[in-house]
Amino acid sequence: PSINREAPSKRYHWTVLPQGMKLSPVICQWYVASLLSPIRTAVEDVIIFHYMDDILICAPTDDLLTHVLDLTINALIAAGFELQQEKIQRMPPWKYLELSSPRSLTPEAQAALERIQETITARQAHRYQPGLPFKFIILGKLPHLHGLIFQWDETLKTKGKKKDKIEDEDQDEGDCLLIIEWVFLSHHRSKRMTQPSELVAELIRKGRSGIRELAGCDFDCIHLLIKLDLGQLKKKTFEKLLQVNEMLQFALDSYTGQIAVDQPAHKLLNSDNHFSLSLKRIQSRTPLNALTIFTDASGASHKSVMTWKDPQTQRWVADVTKVEGSPQVAELDAVIRAFERFSEPFNLVTDSSYVAGVVSRAEEAVLQEVSNIPLYNLLSKLVTLVSCREQPFYVMHVRSHTN
Repeated sequence: PSINREAPSKRYHWTVLPQGMKLSPVICQWYVASLLSPIRTAVEDVIIFHYMDDILICAPTDDLLTHVLDLTINALIAAGFELQQEKIQRMPPWKYLELSSPRSLTPEAQAALERIQETITARQAHRYQPGLPFKFIILGKLPHLHGLIFQWDETLKTKGKKKDKIEDEDQDEGDCLLIIEWVFLSHHRSKRMTQPSELVAELIRKGRSGIRELAGCDFDCIHLLIKLDLGQLKKKTFEKLLQVNEMLQFALDSYTGQIAVDQPAHKLLNSDNHFSLSLKRIQSRTPLNALTIFTDASGASHKSVMTWKDPQTQRWVADVTKVEGSPQVAELDAVIRAFERFSEPFNLVTDSSYVAGVVSRAEEAVLQEVSNIPLYNLLSKLVTLVSCREQPFYVMHVRSHTN
């Protein structure tokens, strides 16, 4: 090996290019090293480093440096190399020199860059206004709900009215909305079926946690959109919703700010597609004076059974189907057949606690991806049937097995 790696190590290598090769770095290194080797031997006080086609010459005096440089140039030219004088650098700063490839922008590209520069100059990203409170609103539609932390500056509305009508409406001037941060839900959820109220509660919790980290305070107002029937009062509707929703109670724990059931007047916030919580539920909390359907399943025979008493004949009718899978999957299939068969109100009695829980959470639920494809198809069908249903139903779990 060479001292200080000033030359490539001696080794066996190709003396000609193998078939199909047009360039060999090893042969290039070896060939240049063979040209520089006599110069290194003749002038021992000079350091000559080289890598491929780059050569560095260091000498203690300028005269010796000029002499060795002349020897190197003559040796390379005699071997057939062509040297460019502008690439021979004698004084610092040393520059990386390569093939020059001048490029120029087309008029279209230049115009696009100018538009981007003007847009960046005109728009300002205001992080927040110290004198304004923070607010929070739930936006989007199922299953892609998201939240927005923002401030509302009423003084900008006055400036916007004085603006000339010819100006672009997308200008920040006159826009009362100051966006602080977007809040999104996790892509992977812990539950297979998540109700909309749970998603809203999770967004509120993440928003309150985020604003404490950003500003060390809580929201002055939380905008929670609620569907109102004709004649309903906003305040009473929210109070009733809070009474029956445990997740919202935890999300709003110790919150002392204002709850608004409408949104500020802004084109980003005023959309008919945004999700609204609703008090109306198809599932009844009490048994109905209606048909009662019983479901059961067997793990040994894989039978999925649904039975009811016909109101016309007063005789028991059974619907039996074989379903592969666990008893819970077989009973879930029986429940889905009940929803498909009966559009009128009914009571559903099942001896599976799992199935009763799934049915009670299916209305407007957001379904997490399940690795079991048959189970996922059943759950998806159940969510669609329950969410699109118009007549009420009641579900209950009865333990029919003994120890």
